[in-house]
Amino acid sequence: MDRSPAILERLLSLHPKRMDLSLGRVEKLLARLGNPEMRLPPVVHVAGTNGKGSTIATMRAILEAADHRVHVYTSPHLVSFHERIRLAGTIVSDADLARALTICEEANDGDPITFFEITTVAAFLLFAEQPADVLLLEVGLGGRLDATNVVPSPVVSVITSISLDHEQWLGDTLEEIAGEKAGILRKGVPAVMAPQVDGVRDVLESAAERVGAPCRIGGQDWIGRQEGGRLVVEDETGLIDLPLPRLPGQHQIGNAGLAVTALKVAGLLPIPDMVEAGILATEWPARMQRLQSGVYLDSVPVGTELWLDGGHNADAGRVAASFVADLEERAPKPLFLIAGMLNTKDPLHYFEAFRGLVRHVYAVPIRDTEASWTAEELSRSAQAAGLTAQPVATVAEALEHARLAAGAETARILICGSLYLAGEVLAENGTPPL
Repeated sequence: MDRSPAILERLLSLHPKRMDLSLGRVEKLLARLGNPEMRLPPVVHVAGTNGKGSTIATMRAILEAADHRVHVYTSPHLVSFHERIRLAGTIVSDADLARALTICEEANDGDPITFFEITTVAAFLLFAEQPADVLLLEVGLGGRLDATNVVPSPVVSVITSISLDHEQWLGDTLEEIAGEKAGILRKGVPAVMAPQVDGVRDVLESAAERVGAPCRIGGQDWIGRQEGGRLVVEDETGLIDLPLPRLPGQHQIGNAGLAVTALKVAGLLPIPDMVEAGILATEWPARMQRLQSGVYLDSVPVGTELWLDGGHNADAGRVAASFVADLEERAPKPLFLIAGMLNTKDPLHYFEAFRGLVRHVYAVPIRDTEASWTAEELSRSAQAAGLTAQPVATVAEALEHARLAAGAETARILICGSLYLAGEVLAENGTPPL
């Protein structure tokens, strides 16, 4: 029987009564444990709003194709907490996770600390114990005061595309949010950034100059583009010709280019054959993932496409809409959305991107959380965005509604709006991440 779920449940009770982003609690606990953050493998630190997971997945695949041992820390998980921590290529075992959590719980001695903070410290313990060539470290929220930002000197800082999200903690404007993300920059540590809108780019460049971090920004210092059915990544030193990313969607061109450029700047990019193998092997569940098997696919007519995406902000909606619009142009099918979303997100602007593309939206609640928009609330948001919509109780019920609405046509169904909903779907479908 797994021990870690009970420990994780106890740790939730240590959470401060209100969100209080701070490094003090983490630094205090790390000091009690002998500062494991000082004994990590070379760190690639990744912040941003959209594309962090895909960029990390691409870097991991490239490095592992070259036989590097890669630790990975990402969040949130989809089905099991264990997915957040990979030790030299393998998801952490329950025995190792339970041991690290217990050590942290005892050292913390009941002091207030957030769930993410104490579990990040547990991850650092595990990463420090087991040798690896690289640690790919994803920021949880923001950057400046994120628990991962205790790492003193990464080999490269990476900032993906920045958009509005978590405004209640990071600020109401893109520029304020960019300032928080820029908090991961370090003196003398090179920074590689995705293409950004003008105001965001100005904030990031100013922050890099202020701390003394050499900075390379997409679109001006490096470019990732599609050319002749290939991915071309180019900077002042030349270009790398690669296959198109395995991950679907035009946005993955930029994410793959960012991953390749970051590894290159860090001195970690392997020979071209290994880079190509990694690009073709990259997997990242619930990011425009087509379900190829499972209970849900068995419940719909043959030929129905089931897609799953956990994007949950306005920019993610635009990316998803662009992707399904491209599918529609190549292979027309009626499109239905099954959407669930946390009530900290903005469903109206997410749905607006799908105007003119979607036949109908089925709004569902996300189970096991009080932070979900109700199906009725989400349905009203979709209607306010100009879509036809109705609330339903479950994803299975929504699939049946879509089947009946499609009639004799084979449908394209996108289940979307939340990584929490995506995790629920993968678990119920019988296709959890490996």
